[in-house]
Amino acid sequence: MENVSSTDIPKPELVNNLIFLLCLSFFSLIAGYLLSSISFVGKIGIGLFHSEYQFLKTWWKGSLLVFSAWIILWIIHVLLKKRLAPSRNILACVVSLIIALSGLYFSFYDFRHTLSHRWLGERFHLGVYLFWLGWVGILIFEYQKKKHYNNTTV
Repeated sequence: MENVSSTDIPKPELVNNLIFLLCLSFFSLIAGYLLSSISFVGKIGIGLFHSEYQFLKTWWKGSLLVFSAWIILWIIHVLLKKRLAPSRNILACVVSLIIALSGLYFSFYDFRHTLSHRWLGERFHLGVYLFWLGWVGILIFEYQKKKHYNNTTV
C-alpha cells in the first residue's frame, strides 16, 4: 500500500469551492438558455429597437455574461471576507443581500407592470430571477464558510 501524504489529499474547502463553481456554471447555463428564450415579440423588439441586447438571443452569450457576473461577485465577497473584520463582513453581506433581494423584487415588479418587459416572456423572466437568486446563493455559500487565520478556524 502506498503512503499518502497530506499534500495528496484535497482540502475540503477546495473541494467545496470546486463543487460550488460547478453549480454556478450549471445554473449559468440554465439562465443563459432561459434568457435566450425570449418571446417572438421580444425578439422583434430587440431586433428593431434595442440592438444592444442582441447578445441575449444566443444562449451561450447570456450564460457567459451571467457566469462572469457571478464569478466577479464571488471574488468580491471572498476579498471582503479576507480583508474586513467579521462584524464589517456581516454588514457587507447584509447590504449585498439587500441589493440582491431588491434587484429580484424590482425585476419582478418591472416584469409585471411594464408592458414591453412583460412581452419578453416567462422563460426570460425566470432567467433574470435566476441571476438574482445566484447572487443570494453566493452570499449564503461565502457566509457559511468559516474564516481561517494561520491554520486555525475561528
